[in-house]
Formats: sequence, C-alpha cells, structure tokens
Amino acid sequence: MPPLRLPDLHPTGTTPLKLAIAVLLVGASLTSTVSALANDTSNDDRQQVRIAVDVPYPPFEYRNADGELAGFEIDLGNELCQRAKLDCEWVVQGWDGIIPGLLSRKYDAILSSMRITPAREQQVRFTEPYAMSPKVWVARRGSDIDIDDMETLKGLSVGVQRGTTQDNYVAERYSDTLDIQRYSTAADVALDLQSQRLDLAFLNYPVALDTLEVDNTDSDFVQLGPQINSPESIFGKGNAIAVRPRDKALANTFNQALDSIYTDGTFVELMEQYFDYDLRPASRK
Repeated sequence: MPPLRLPDLHPTGTTPLKLAIAVLLVGASLTSTVSALANDTSNDDRQQVRIAVDVPYPPFEYRNADGELAGFEIDLGNELCQRAKLDCEWVVQGWDGIIPGLLSRKYDAILSSMRITPAREQQVRFTEPYAMSPKVWVARRGSDIDIDDMETLKGLSVGVQRGTTQDNYVAERYSDTLDIQRYSTAADVALDLQSQRLDLAFLNYPVALDTLEVDNTDSDFVQLGPQINSPESIFGKGNAIAVRPRDKALANTFNQALDSIYTDGTFVELMEQYFDYDLRPASRK
C-alpha cells in the first residue's frame, strides 16, 4: 500500500512539512496565550467600583496636607474594597447632588455618612448600617439660649447642611421658630457660627468636636442639651453604603466585607483611631 501523502494546499511552494510545522507553531502560540490569560490575576479582573464622598467632612473624610483623601470613611472604604477584591476609585461629590449622581451612573456607590431613611430608601438600595453618629445643638459659650424653651429661640438663626437629616429635623420641628440657614457643607455652617453670623448650629457630633471643639472647656462653643438620634422616622437606622436599586449583588458584596471587619475587630480599631466614643449602631453591638 503506497504511503499516505498530504495534498499540496499551497501551490506557491509551501511543502506539506512546512505547513505542518506552521500549524504546530500557531497551535503552540494560541496555547501560550490562553494559558497567560487564564493565569492573569491583575486588577483588570476585579470589578471596577467608583465611590462618591462629600469632602470636607472631618474626621470622616478630608484632604490631608498632601491633598490626598483621608479620614475614617476613606480608611473604612479602602479596607472594604480590599476584602471584597474590588478595584475602587474615590469620586468627590457635593452632598446636594450625591444621590442624583449615583442614579445617573457618575459613580457606583456612596460611602459618606449617609443615613438610612424612609425617603432615601425610595431612591437607593442600602447596605446594613455600619455607624451611628449623634446630632447636637451648638452655640457660643455664655449664650443664654435654652434649646427647650421655644420663647428664647424665636427669631434666632440656625445653620444646617442642606439635604441632611439635620436639615429635616430642624425644618420639621423649628421652622416656625428659628430662621433656618442652609449650607452646602458642614464646614461652612461651623465657619458662620465662628464668625457670629449664626446663633446656633445643628451638626453631627463628630463634626462639632472636630471643627468647634465642643468637648474642650477652653473652646468658644458649647453643646446645648443632649445628643439626639431620634426619631427614627427622621434620623433612620444608621449610616450605610448606598448603591443603585438594581445593584443588589454589589450591596451584598459590601455587606459581606462589613461583616468581616466587624467580626475580626478591624472596625473598632479604625473607629478608635478617629473617635473616643462608640460609633457602632445598635445592630452591630
């Protein structure tokens, strides 16, 4: 029986042996490429997530001396992204437009002390709460303001950050009594109180500590009355990460990472770097 011959597919001079070698070389190249792709563990394989944050809002988020983002929630977010194997990018966004920016896909999540409230739950999907910071009234030391006496409050001005739960609380309970001045940032509220353009401020307690030093007996400012965290209908269940309503998987990913840092004590370690009081919501204690 005569030997089997390969047909001459290339009449231009390519021999069957050359063709066989070429096929083998192409096959080896493809195998090498597929293998390299399969073994590639670079960040390109990670889910890209952009996280919005309102700056400045010390000590939660601010820019350090080098102009880089820093603060409790920046550290928290970076830790969550590392554990969840997410490739995260921070996006600075003013509070007024922070939910519209999420819904218009400018970023994928908000990690900026956003309280879970019924109104916001109609717009976004929240993770489980990770923190709960109280609110306080602040005035100049030596003022005769009694926050429980509506008569002494009539005509006084109060500063709040626009669109926050502080804004909602003051508007619901004091709109007929106080002259409510709304600001883009909490830092602007504190600045106008320092400049005596405001009689009162209603702020997150950590902000009152950081900007006005209300815990310092030498400070020009004092806390009036107790810390406030109720009613839940206004102040919600705590601070949480917000994502778009359809992004259930991303919310679950963040929840798993939050559970992890609470379980091993990392959350408390981060918290104690910035605060000397407990930020944990009741559900996390």
